[in-house]
Amino acid sequence: MELLAKETSGLLLVQVLEDRIDAAGAIQFKDRMRALAAHGPRRVMLDMSRVLFLDSSGLGAVVAVMKLLGPDCRLELSGLSPSVEKVFRLTRMDSVFTIHPALPEELRDAG
Repeated sequence: MELLAKETSGLLLVQVLEDRIDAAGAIQFKDRMRALAAHGPRRVMLDMSRVLFLDSSGLGAVVAVMKLLGPDCRLELSGLSPSVEKVFRLTRMDSVFTIHPALPEELRDAG
């Protein structure tokens, strides 16, 4: 699972460089995120703009990462494709996560 991370302005920006998070890559995704966020800031932005497909294993991995980060750390999502956004909406996970339609302007140069 290829992820690109950069710490900026008290935030860890993680870009998913894959087009899918599914059963085949969910464990790798979780492990990579755990390693990246181990000593990071208390706010993590996951840029999912390249992800076109997310299955239940992928959704479970994103939720597991949120739990891994703990209650003092915020995991925010950005750039969900229509099909990925639909998974979050249908499972009501859109009420659990802060979801930005696109990467906030101030972070676009950071990636």
